[in-house]
Amino acid sequence: MARSFVVFTLLCSMVSPMLAADGPSFFRRNQGAAGDDFALPEQFAAKEQLVWRQEVSGGISTPCVHGELVVLTTWDKARKQLATVALDRSSGKLLWTMVLKTKRIEKTHSTGSPAVSTPACDGKRIYVFFGSFGLVTYDLDGKELWRKPMGPFQDEFGASSSPVLVDDLLVLSEDHDVNCFLIAINPANGKTVWKTPRQGQTRSYSTPIVWKSDQERVLVVAGALKMTAYEIKTGKPLWWVRGLSRIVDTTPVTTPSRLYIASWTPGGDLSERISMEPFSEALAKLDKDKNKKIAKTELPEGSPVGARFFRIDLDQDKELDAAEWKHHANVFKNAQNVAMSVRPGGRGDVTETHVDWLSREGLPVVPSPAVYRGLLYMIKNGGILTSLDARTGKRTRRGRIPGRGSYYASLVAGDGKIYACNEAGVMSIIKAGKTWSVIGKHDFGEKILATPVVTNGRMFIRTESAVYCFGRN
Repeated sequence: MARSFVVFTLLCSMVSPMLAADGPSFFRRNQGAAGDDFALPEQFAAKEQLVWRQEVSGGISTPCVHGELVVLTTWDKARKQLATVALDRSSGKLLWTMVLKTKRIEKTHSTGSPAVSTPACDGKRIYVFFGSFGLVTYDLDGKELWRKPMGPFQDEFGASSSPVLVDDLLVLSEDHDVNCFLIAINPANGKTVWKTPRQGQTRSYSTPIVWKSDQERVLVVAGALKMTAYEIKTGKPLWWVRGLSRIVDTTPVTTPSRLYIASWTPGGDLSERISMEPFSEALAKLDKDKNKKIAKTELPEGSPVGARFFRIDLDQDKELDAAEWKHHANVFKNAQNVAMSVRPGGRGDVTETHVDWLSREGLPVVPSPAVYRGLLYMIKNGGILTSLDARTGKRTRRGRIPGRGSYYASLVAGDGKIYACNEAGVMSIIKAGKTWSVIGKHDFGEKILATPVVTNGRMFIRTESAVYCFGRN
């Protein structure tokens, strides 16, 4: 499904916006922790805080801000055109546009887009991923350097996980209905360094993170039912935790001593579950033509299997056999909607040994949480914000914020504030703390699904039709 993203604004202090980016830039590199080095605003209506606004074509990828560039991907539905766009960070002026021609545009979720994955940049090259094509890489002036086709995938919701940069590798995770994998690529030439099959996984859309804990440094990928840590140099699985939801959209957040993941998908609550009867019982009731398979037309109206037939029909022959039925019955059986805290340093299955606490309230569907000043913040559809004590998992406060409806943009925290933005474009500004309170809101009047970015005294917010830059000149 598509996929990830929130909002904010910045009062710039004495730091020049001409400063070069610190290290590589990619989706959620700072995990939503904007820091406390800059004063972040409590309202967005003041004209002197808007540095620039630049209209762009549709798409929901989060802007990649690096040095003097703001890079994003776009989708022109009328022209059926995918493109990568670079803006000048100081002025918002369009610097270049590179259109990518592809034979087929992937299917997406109704709120998704073929331009959803966030670009990455290491200061020398820009790495862009489209589920309709694969990877394409440009220099900072927009000249194509290499491409690596690898899509579209078997997934009617499309692809949305974003590439990340770690050490001398470009890493991408692709979990879909079949052939799930984690791949590390040489960023200089596009050649595969290692590729690890993610056996037993099914569709999910979480972006990998690098967790530098007080015991190890690993690559972590959250997926359906399971979160796995990999050795960075080789892609070897090191440890894993079971008990996640059946589809994971969120990206984990970390401290040096703990990792936190929160995920929710319909049917994974303890009191309300989706289940599939044994295949033999299903055949006896539903197999009208007695061919030992179940067609979609043989399912009763309202069947949870019918609503998810595409993803269960792994070989796409329009019928479900025993193996396909049992595979997804197991997914439904083991799905758990949950937030959890995990300690580092284990090996193998650490579900019983390294999970500190579990919580099952206020869980997000798409937006990644934020950990800030000892609290874990999560935003649930409907505008329900929940804070948990990061050490114990106990709730400190739960309440409704101004923006109702669905949330896709991830939470961002800094300067004593939490910023949350709903799909309709209403931003809520919250004073952080155990008894947090709403201190402001702003309605952009445009949909927001992309996660805003705070860097070097500026806040960049992408709406459905424009990119905004806020700060104080």
